[in-house]
Amino acid sequence: MLSKNFLWGGAVAANQYEGAWNEAGKGISVTDVMTNGSVSEPRKITEGIIDGEYYPNHQAIDFYHHYQDDIKLFAELGFKCFRLSIAWARIFPNGDENEPNEEGLAYYDAVFDECLKYGIEPVVTLSHFEMPFALASKYGGWRNRKMIDFFVRYATTCFERYKDKVEYWMTFNEINNLIDIDNPFNGWTGAGVLYKENEDTEETMFQISHYQFVASAQAVLEAKRINKDFQIGCMLHFGPIYPYSCKPEDVMASVKAMDRRFFFSDVHVRGKYPSYIKKLWERKEFNLDMTEEDLQVIKHGAVDYIGFSYYKSTTAQFDSTQDFVEIPNPNVPKSDWGWAIDPIGLRYILNVVYERYELPMFIVENGFGAYDQFNNGEINDDYRINYLQDHIIEMKKAIELDGVEVMGYTPWAAIDIVSASTGELAKRYGFIYVDFDDNGLGSGKRYKKMSFYWYKDVIDSNAECLAY
Repeated sequence: MLSKNFLWGGAVAANQYEGAWNEAGKGISVTDVMTNGSVSEPRKITEGIIDGEYYPNHQAIDFYHHYQDDIKLFAELGFKCFRLSIAWARIFPNGDENEPNEEGLAYYDAVFDECLKYGIEPVVTLSHFEMPFALASKYGGWRNRKMIDFFVRYATTCFERYKDKVEYWMTFNEINNLIDIDNPFNGWTGAGVLYKENEDTEETMFQISHYQFVASAQAVLEAKRINKDFQIGCMLHFGPIYPYSCKPEDVMASVKAMDRRFFFSDVHVRGKYPSYIKKLWERKEFNLDMTEEDLQVIKHGAVDYIGFSYYKSTTAQFDSTQDFVEIPNPNVPKSDWGWAIDPIGLRYILNVVYERYELPMFIVENGFGAYDQFNNGEINDDYRINYLQDHIIEMKKAIELDGVEVMGYTPWAAIDIVSASTGELAKRYGFIYVDFDDNGLGSGKRYKKMSFYWYKDVIDSNAECLAY
């Protein structure tokens, strides 16, 4: 049986749902210069705001002006918590100011107060795929050590301001996405970095990661100084990378593939760099800017819990020219966007990660992007219900049969939002339909989907309505 204190809720990110991109003193973020795209056409990253380009995050779903009504809907759903992020550029518009923007701080006061009015715990991510654009253009983003101080100032400002309103925090969203250096989206949204043509992108990625580890650990230390009851977590993208076959070569390929994900959690949780990464740096003769003071901060600033997203699994196959190649899992169905649908993979990763670290786990993203059909105000999204139901059942097995400690479950997303990867609104995840299309046209009116009523029943029963 799940704990009576289990944190049921939903998740969003500021850049994907707030809108009001240039209101109340907010600065431009790295996401504000990303155009719309599609499943077949990547989003463009422009040098500032360019006339004639469409930037879907500028309006998003306009939660900024509708937060009271939307949070009221979340309360009707029965949310115990609401995972959201703070837009860094609302608090420090350029990122390097000495004093924060009071209008931005006051806005989140109002949002958190509205949540608490309904007994909804805010779960706050500090850096969720956005940072001030000025930090990227002026300093080169997280390739610059100065970013550590800028982030810690921002984090400390938030901790001080909201110390009596927010208990649960996470530092960097899906920090381990940085490892995928071939996709410009990851470096840009995660670190404000576009790799240069002749640089060693892998070495740069590890340098970026190190600076973020130091910043995260320093933020943990500052948070504990401000409020010892704060719970500070990391946030990672976790999905199993199975062996493609039972050939020993493929099994070993899977181990090396998972190292690339565990590297980030190893540092966050264990407070030190793992031996396999040190050996890789030695082999490749990487020379990182890393001080003994940095390592002490990382050692003492370990996290309290592991927040993670789970969407899909994949497989690793041995390749003679490298440790592995990652290929789709041929044994599971796929979504319209080609993502593997693998509920058992959630139970698998809960077991593997919990056994590795023995820290509480928090599923802060899990969801199904789909083309929802709007029919006279009704949205029958039984496919989303089936997806989430199957995953929640596997989560229950991990808790009730395997003994994994899971703090909560916040599906992606609480409400329809702009897709991070494609910039589409047609790729819908929420329990609540928002009447905007991919060009931002529509009434913006909110409608409850069939999944809204289903998830309300799940929360009300603490998932006892779901059997396995």
